[in-house]
Amino acid sequence: MPTLFDPIRIGNIELRNRIIMAPMTRSRANDEGIQPSYAAEYYRQRASAGLIITEATNISPMAKGYVRTPGIYTREQIESWRPIPAAVHARGGKIFLQVFHTGRIALPDFLPDQTQPVAPSAVRAKGQNYTDEGMKEFVTPREITKDEIHQTVRDFAAAAANAIKAGFDGVELHAASGYIVQQFLTTNANLRADEYGGSIENRARFLFEVIDAMIEAVGPERVGVKFSPQIPFNDIEEADADLMYPYILEQLNERHIAYIHVADYSAKAHAKLRPVYQGNYFAGAGFTKETGEALLEHGGADAIVYGTKLLANPDLPERFRRNAWLNEPDQSTFYVPGEHGYIDYPALEELAATS
Repeated sequence: MPTLFDPIRIGNIELRNRIIMAPMTRSRANDEGIQPSYAAEYYRQRASAGLIITEATNISPMAKGYVRTPGIYTREQIESWRPIPAAVHARGGKIFLQVFHTGRIALPDFLPDQTQPVAPSAVRAKGQNYTDEGMKEFVTPREITKDEIHQTVRDFAAAAANAIKAGFDGVELHAASGYIVQQFLTTNANLRADEYGGSIENRARFLFEVIDAMIEAVGPERVGVKFSPQIPFNDIEEADADLMYPYILEQLNERHIAYIHVADYSAKAHAKLRPVYQGNYFAGAGFTKETGEALLEHGGADAIVYGTKLLANPDLPERFRRNAWLNEPDQSTFYVPGEHGYIDYPALEELAATS
């Protein structure tokens, strides 16, 4: 059975190991969604991971749901991303750009002309969103029209093409964490009575329209997709997840994409879904070196996705290899502007030089 340090092929590229960097929002972009120059150093430092999946990136002005999140839909945004895959490739790494639309989780504060966010149905999420002025209650979204659905599908395809133009190896569709793609899949956020609501097949229709458009834009070998079955983040309820996700994976088996990425803190979803999916299966959420190795050893996944461990330990594969101690992440710097808590976590060699 494979170990964390064995290579793996996804699509047309080979990853040097099976330690995957999770997509993590870092809120370092400016208000126009343009990445700062030092973002290239952040990703370069972590290039020893088998694959880096970037922070979630907005596909359009209506997609934005958080402060200082980057975009991939304007020329300036694309240009700001270019140094990042170049820096990762210079160190022999591979990198996919994660793309998303936040749907009902957006606040008018972040949207053009303070407009209402859109969602499958006009159902307000319970909870609050972060702003620089403090936490604010989610608002009631406007039901997205069919014309807007079709435009959003085109926006995802354009974002995928722009990512490849910027130099990325591929793109990951964010179909998790309560954002618009998962909102369509749910039983509490999607109350539509048309072909996008009701049955499992109808609620999954938007997902497959987006995936197929991205495949047409960049090829199946450059497309991955992330799911988070039954994780209630952002007020998600999935009463029929045990039926929905096997159906989705069976359909994805026919599309031969690069991988699927499943986040599940309980690991129950992996046990149910891994046997269904015939392609590369990445498992994420809460893994240690030991639990990741155990899942690989028993065939429960093909690679393991690590989040804050890689945020705080840019050389995590080497630390795992040496069984070295790990830096602790500083949560107070996760979403604030600037280089502190972003590119200043020390690698083992840096610590040795100062000791």
